[in-house]
Amino acid sequence: MSTSGTCRILIVEDDRAMRLSLIDLLESSGWCVEAQPRVERLAERLEAFQPDVILSDVRMPGISGLELLDSLDRDLSPPLVLISAHGDIAMAVDAMQRGAYSFVEKPYEPRRLLNILRHAADQHTMRRTTERLKSRLMQLSGLDRALLGETPETVALREEVLDLSQSAAAVMVQGETGTGKDLVARALHDLSGDAAGPFLALNCAALSVEGFEAEMFGAEGVANGRLQGADGGTLFLDEICSCPMPVQAKLLRVIEDKQVLPLGATAPVPLAFRVISATNEDPEQAVREGRLRADLLYRLNTTMIALPTLRQRRNDVMLLTARFLDEFARLYETRVPDLTPEDSAALLAHDWPGNVRELRSVCERRVLSARRGAGSMAQALRRDALADDVPDTLRAAVAAFERELIAKAITAHEGQMEAVAEALGIGRRTLNEKIVKLGLDKGALL
Repeated sequence: MSTSGTCRILIVEDDRAMRLSLIDLLESSGWCVEAQPRVERLAERLEAFQPDVILSDVRMPGISGLELLDSLDRDLSPPLVLISAHGDIAMAVDAMQRGAYSFVEKPYEPRRLLNILRHAADQHTMRRTTERLKSRLMQLSGLDRALLGETPETVALREEVLDLSQSAAAVMVQGETGTGKDLVARALHDLSGDAAGPFLALNCAALSVEGFEAEMFGAEGVANGRLQGADGGTLFLDEICSCPMPVQAKLLRVIEDKQVLPLGATAPVPLAFRVISATNEDPEQAVREGRLRADLLYRLNTTMIALPTLRQRRNDVMLLTARFLDEFARLYETRVPDLTPEDSAALLAHDWPGNVRELRSVCERRVLSARRGAGSMAQALRRDALADDVPDTLRAAVAAFERELIAKAITAHEGQMEAVAEALGIGRRTLNEKIVKLGLDKGALL
């Protein structure tokens, strides 16, 4: 809709008498109308006029209404209503299958036509409002920064994460190493109604049968189990296909019963948590090979999010590169290195087997070499490039190590400085002194 609340309609009709009749009907009904006799200049008028609905004849000289329909982007363009004096049921069915909002035969019944157009305009307005709200929510939540990119694959991923974050259903995140499975899991938690609750991540490949129950379930009167740390929040099971089979049975029982029985206890402890799992494998193949229980997969895979590889979202490479170069330039207190055409060509030609994680490492190597006024992206892409980027002095090496370690701790603990100091094994005062000495910007790390 326009800012005044008046619906805007763009008419495409080659018959002058019919065109004037439609203009008169719609303007008298309060519509803002623009009319064209041909399709050929429609693209520029769509951009300038921003209609809520298009009403087009089917048979016209040059481009027909059906050809116009095929040329429109269904996700971005306003709904199209076709009108024709030569229509039949077969044409109407074909038009609807190709994406037309409706099909109206001439001579039209004015009230019916107005109702169809009003419903089409309302649908378009609702869709645009929903898109604006989603975009705003992504900005406020930081999802557009956490899952950075503008390719259709990345935009669709952000929308899927936003939708699923409002559900309590179990989600399995599947993707190659380095595609950001942990970021997606964290985003699902942070956008959920349980965002204030804990986020407990378990590396399933590191779990062992020995001592599992004592560690995960706890012992009565001695210590709580780790799984109790997920109560009221999210349990993230990373690398689920690498989990030992005996442990899978115990996890399945906890997920099904939503309770644990600490060692020595007589009554179970109830738990409330959402389960998110992740794997870089095909879980169905893991089931066929006997490495993943089918019943556990069914519990975990209510919904699957398949993450695109960086090869599939190649147009995001330069945007991500700019982000990572800026991030590491801040971390190492140096300027952002310039990108030459050769740098861009090397980045875009690379296959990125390690995906976004590999790109991030490449950008860090490039910034490290740029501090010495040397290097290029082609050199940073070499696996042995890191050896060339070691600081020249012991003092610089120690400072770089401390800076990176503290920065990562601040990011991991979301700026909670008491937790950062505890994780690093130093006092809060010492931590503050080091942050000042190393010139770290806490705000830039969050």
